[in-house]
Amino acid sequence: MSVTQGAIDAGNARFWDELCGSALARSLGIEDASAASLRRFDKAYLELYPYLDAYLDADLTGRQVLEVGLGYGTLSRRLAERGAELYGLDIASGPVEMVRHRLRLLGRPADERIVQGSALAMPFADESFDRVYSIGCLHHTGDLPRAVAEVHRVLRPGGRAVVMLYNRHSFRLLMQRLRRLTPEQLRGAYDRNAAGEAAPHTDYVTRRQVHELFRSFARVRVDARNFDNLPYVPRRRLLGNVDRLLGLDLYIVADR
Repeated sequence: MSVTQGAIDAGNARFWDELCGSALARSLGIEDASAASLRRFDKAYLELYPYLDAYLDADLTGRQVLEVGLGYGTLSRRLAERGAELYGLDIASGPVEMVRHRLRLLGRPADERIVQGSALAMPFADESFDRVYSIGCLHHTGDLPRAVAEVHRVLRPGGRAVVMLYNRHSFRLLMQRLRRLTPEQLRGAYDRNAAGEAAPHTDYVTRRQVHELFRSFARVRVDARNFDNLPYVPRRRLLGNVDRLLGLDLYIVADR
């Protein structure tokens, strides 16, 4: 039985109200949102994804920047600290409140710029932003082509989008499919909340599909990243090597 877009939206609003990254926070013993606890979370997060900073401009002063899918707010903080005039969008209220809280800690505008809404109908005018970042969000929307079209719509000519989507040809997905998991079990192998529930919807894409999805952009680069599946092999020895072929995530840099 097919699931309606409305049901996916409602499921996502509920599921992602538990901040993406909560499992990491629990593993660190973080139970509050104090500045010290958030700094500790961000340090651990960026150690897990050490390549993320390379996709951010070193100086975003004066640039209008949108982040879609806010999670625990590490990237939002990073963008704000680099001078971005930051706007944020998430379908769930929890991430919105977290990023508003983080921006208040930095003394930055928050309430009017960080909003709850759908990536399939972004509440922003055409050509509003110099940069759009969306890490691990759009593949959960239920309509990936429409989500990418929205990124293109709100991005200014000459602007850049950085989007992470799950890699259909990753080593992890291959291994999980060999185990003959159900679609729900497979989604749960990627994203699961504290109650053990799987994300309501997940798409996995190939590089070829990425180029088709982003065909309206002038230039598109695709990198595979995040290889975490071989036991007994130090993670850092893999970065820039095996992960470039079989990594879990595809990082798309698309210039309009």
